Amino acid sequence: MEKYQTETLAIHAGYNPKNGDPLVLPLNQSTTYKYDNARQVADWFDLKAGGHIYSRLSNPTVCALEDKLAALEGGVAAVCTSSGQSASMLAVLNIASAGDHIICAATIYGGTYNLFYYTMKKMGFSVTFVDLNAPIEELRKAVRKETKCVFAETLSNPQAIVLDIEKFARLAHEAGIPLIVDNTFATPYLCRPLEWGADIVTHSCTKYLDGHATSLGGVVVDGGKFNWKNGKFPELCEPDPSYHGTVYTEWFGAAAYAVKLRAQLIRDIGNYLAPMNAFLINLGTETLHLRMQRHSENALKLAQWLSGQEGTAWVRYPGLEDAEDHELAKKYLPKGCSGVFTAGIKGGRDGVERFMNALKLASIAVHVADLRTMVLHPASMTHRQLTDEQQKEAGITPDLIRISVGLENIDDIIADFEQALKAV
Repeated sequence: MEKYQTETLAIHAGYNPKNGDPLVLPLNQSTTYKYDNARQVADWFDLKAGGHIYSRLSNPTVCALEDKLAALEGGVAAVCTSSGQSASMLAVLNIASAGDHIICAATIYGGTYNLFYYTMKKMGFSVTFVDLNAPIEELRKAVRKETKCVFAETLSNPQAIVLDIEKFARLAHEAGIPLIVDNTFATPYLCRPLEWGADIVTHSCTKYLDGHATSLGGVVVDGGKFNWKNGKFPELCEPDPSYHGTVYTEWFGAAAYAVKLRAQLIRDIGNYLAPMNAFLINLGTETLHLRMQRHSENALKLAQWLSGQEGTAWVRYPGLEDAEDHELAKKYLPKGCSGVFTAGIKGGRDGVERFMNALKLASIAVHVADLRTMVLHPASMTHRQLTDEQQKEAGITPDLIRISVGLENIDDIIADFEQALKAV
C-alpha cells in the first residue's frame, strides 16, 4: 500500500479482509494456535515459514497493527511491545550489550532518561547525554569506539524542541551506527524520521496513536536501510546460538533487525503487546490524521494566547514564529507541531500549584497526547527522580508546566486557562 497517502494508510494498512471477512480488524484474544501437522510447527520455530506460534511472540491482531505502523512510518517491519518504555529499551538492547555506549539527547522524557542513566547502567551500559543544539563538531566528541547508537526524540518531551534529524543522522552514520528516533509526539502524520535519515523509529503507542488514554503499548519500526554488515554488529551477521544458528542478515535481509528483536528479545523478555490493546490502538490510529490536525491547531492558538498573558513568564512552542527552532519546525513538521508544549507560570512552584489547582476543564494527569486537555508539572512529577542538576540539563525548571492540548473547543480551553491564571 506504499502508493497511498498517510490518511489512507491510517485506515486501511495492516489488515486486508478477503471475501466474506469482517471489514473491521478482528480481536484475536487467544494465546494459542492449532496446527495441521508437527512439521509445520517445527518449520515455524525454525523461522523457515511464517505463522503464529504463541502470543508472546506474535498474534494476528497485533501483527496487523505492526504492519500498519510500519507502513505509516515507511519502514520494512515493526514489532509492538507492552509499552513505550519497552520499545525504547529493546531498540537499544537489540544492537548493544554490556560494555557498550549510547549517545542520547539530553532533552528527552524523564522515564527514558532514567532508563538509560540508571537501569541500563546497572546492566553494563554507559550513556553520554548531548545538547540537541550543539554543532556537529561538538557532538562528534561524544562518539567512542564502543558507541552503538544515537537516540533522540523528534519533539522532545516535555519541551517540544524540534530535533535536527539530518544533523543527528550525519553524526550517527559517520560513526557507522544507527540513529534511533522516538517519534511519539510528532506521529507519522506530522513527520516520518526515516525519510530524513533515521534508521529506527520508536513510539509510545499509549499516546497519540491510541489517542484516548485506554491502552498501553509501544512499537519499534525497522527502516530496513542500515548496513548491519559494517563490522560493528556481529550479533546480526553471525550465527545466533540461541536460535539454531540463525544469521539474521542472511536469512531476512532488510528486516534483519526487526526479526532479531522479535525472535530473541521478545521471546526471552516477554514484553509483547496484548491483543486487546492492539485492537484499541488500531482503532485510534484510524483517526490519527484528523486528530493531529486539530491538536496542532488548538495548541498553536493556545500558545499564542498564553504568550501575551500577565501570569505567564514564557511560552515554548515550535509553531510560534519567535521560537528558536521555528525554522526546523517548518522543515520537519510542515503540517503542524503537535499538541504538546511548555510554559512558565509566574510565582515558581507555588504559582504553578495555584494555577493547576484552579483548572476546571483541563485535567491534572500523568499522561499526554490525549483527546482531553491535560496539564502536568514535570519537576515534581515525570522528572521527579532526576537530581536538580539532571533536571537542569534536561531543561526542566520549577516554573515549567507541560500542556497537552486536547480536542475540546479552543475557546473553552482558553477560558479555562484564563480563569486559572487569575489564581497565580
